[in-house]
Amino acid sequence: MVLRGYVPTSEETLQTLAALRLQSLNSDFSTHAPFPRLEELFPPHVLHARLPPLPHRPPAKCRGARLRVGLLAGGLWGQALAKQRAERDQRLRGRLREEGASTMAAIVEKWKLLQGMGRPEAMAAYVALVREWPGFGSTLFDVDLHASPVGPGPQRLWLGIGAKAVSLYKPGEREPLDSFCYGRISSFGASDSSTFRLSVEDRDLLFETSQVDEIAQLLNTYLASASAQRLPRPQEPPTSPPTLEPTVLPEGLCPAPEPWHQRPPVGSSHS
Repeated sequence: MVLRGYVPTSEETLQTLAALRLQSLNSDFSTHAPFPRLEELFPPHVLHARLPPLPHRPPAKCRGARLRVGLLAGGLWGQALAKQRAERDQRLRGRLREEGASTMAAIVEKWKLLQGMGRPEAMAAYVALVREWPGFGSTLFDVDLHASPVGPGPQRLWLGIGAKAVSLYKPGEREPLDSFCYGRISSFGASDSSTFRLSVEDRDLLFETSQVDEIAQLLNTYLASASAQRLPRPQEPPTSPPTLEPTVLPEGLCPAPEPWHQRPPVGSSHS
């Protein structure tokens, strides 16, 4: 999840995580130690984000313009454009290699500082850093939200499902846009093979996703666990005749709301 960008944190922390992984794999720094590829230690999208964006080609405004572009593309002009694209791609690849080498050098310097740290200690330090993210322990799904109180849809978001709540994140951001404890969820299910519906009190949220079944199964598991925790424990038979008044169960399946950043993280490993 770290390598795929699902743990929002600073680039400095990502380098430290990579160094801890090297310490766990190879022990103390050595020039003879086997080096994994950078993409096995550090999120590749961070390096790509440093590169300049590709130039935008404006669309042709009329049929005549499209025809002229087509004719030119078949001649010398098309060859010139192809040469420009090849040169641009070569420059970008060179820039990416430079950024990769710089990042690997920074990771190695942090690795050298970990001399003497054992594998269990390195693993514990790695998990401790990841646990600093408030969403630690959640399972994240890429979704497109089509009905949202936080902005116009469709909107690409992370749907985080944890043991205590369901949360919505903008990709790469630490704090959730919104969070719903299980007591607020009135219903959920698949509208079709690629649309998942989540009803939270008086709101219906529709998510476009390729993982409808996985989301439903995980929600079922956590809801069943939350319900079991709220059931009253068996008691000894009363010594006096029972009253005829019905027992009133507490409303909801979650405790009183508290700030998300103060909630204890759910224990789950990230690699």
